[in-house]
Amino acid sequence: MDYSPHTAEDRKTMMDAVGIAAIEDLFGDIPERWRLSRLLDLPPALSEQEAFTQMKALSERNRLPDITLTGAGAYRHYIPAVVGHLTQRSEFSTAYTPYQAEISQGILQAVYEYQTMIARLTGMQVANASMYDGASATAEAAVLSARTLGRTGVVVARSVHPAYRQVLRTYAWANGLAVEEAPFTGDGRLDREALAAAVRESTAAVIVQSPNYFGVVEDLAAVAPLVHAAGAHLVHCFTEATSLGLLKPAGAMGADLCAGEGQAFGNPVSYGGPYLGIFAATETFLRKIPGRLAGATVDRDGRRAFVLTLQTREQHIRREKATSNICSNEALCALAAAVYLACLGKNLKPLAELNAAKAGYLRRRLLDLPGWAPAFSGPVYNEFILRCPDPEGVNARWAEAGISGGVSLAGDYPELPGALLLCATELLTREDLDRAVDVIRP
Repeated sequence: MDYSPHTAEDRKTMMDAVGIAAIEDLFGDIPERWRLSRLLDLPPALSEQEAFTQMKALSERNRLPDITLTGAGAYRHYIPAVVGHLTQRSEFSTAYTPYQAEISQGILQAVYEYQTMIARLTGMQVANASMYDGASATAEAAVLSARTLGRTGVVVARSVHPAYRQVLRTYAWANGLAVEEAPFTGDGRLDREALAAAVRESTAAVIVQSPNYFGVVEDLAAVAPLVHAAGAHLVHCFTEATSLGLLKPAGAMGADLCAGEGQAFGNPVSYGGPYLGIFAATETFLRKIPGRLAGATVDRDGRRAFVLTLQTREQHIRREKATSNICSNEALCALAAAVYLACLGKNLKPLAELNAAKAGYLRRRLLDLPGWAPAFSGPVYNEFILRCPDPEGVNARWAEAGISGGVSLAGDYPELPGALLLCATELLTREDLDRAVDVIRP
């Protein structure tokens, strides 16, 4: 907020209305031992002009990379100008959510179109009106499976994004679920033999990311029979949404639920979000999925109309009957995704092919360097892992040249020493990729 307009009289009127004599009375329920009884040791306040000058000086210390080789769940793609033009219209950007849905026909239609596009891309029969992000959407899929089947076990591939697995464990703890990890093999894919041993009668869901955190494309069609033989649900998750334009839909390979991150669809990379949680499922889960559903119908005059339907959110029905505590949706981000997808149309596939080609070129060039070697042999999309002699040194040299480098896996995967996760999208030219390689050439 740039400016707070409340006068002393305004504040007194508000305090009188709630029955307090001072602002400190609002904190009366906090035990005294947890309350600060002195002023903070801060320098004198700055004037507005001085504060803006200081903030501007701090902001100028930021360095935006010329070239980005970083992915790992956040991806830089070109966003057509029409996306910003439409999402910044006041009727969209100021509308938080359609509580009085029937008078919000434009927003409901946009949500309906978004759901339709996501359902087609994932090969599912139903998609909701978006969720917080890919991590929470994946965790919600596990919880939904557990509640539907009355089971308490979840098996997640270790090749799933580490942050997603962390969020999953938090949800599991809150819902009394047990989480077990299934290892990966030398090709970077899920170890199916280990998975078969891990799936039991208590298993509600098996979560497989494809392309996985290593960028490797999983064989979901081979995993599905193992999961379904145990009566469990197969959850496909993803972090790079543009891969949906190239890979066979998860629904066509036997997945029961599909959850992931839609940031790559028309939403810029931003520190901490907002992101766009995608959630789709087979028709079996129509009345059970969290979030909102927008449906198409006709009004009493026979005109096409849109409504919120099958509302299972805690703000619409009794809290104890709600399917989830998801009480918001990323409607503006979903609108951006819908505009982006409508703009690209069938060009989403060539775009995805271009991403794969760029990554393949960068991978081949890096493997020509001495000491660089592939970590896995499985097929990849636009991310891949290579082993290199000195990951920290390589990233430091890239950073000095204005290049955002790869993600070291040493912290999350101790079993992969010297490994760097790298990404290439359509925004990188051949010259960019060649420069990135030349900068670190011995």
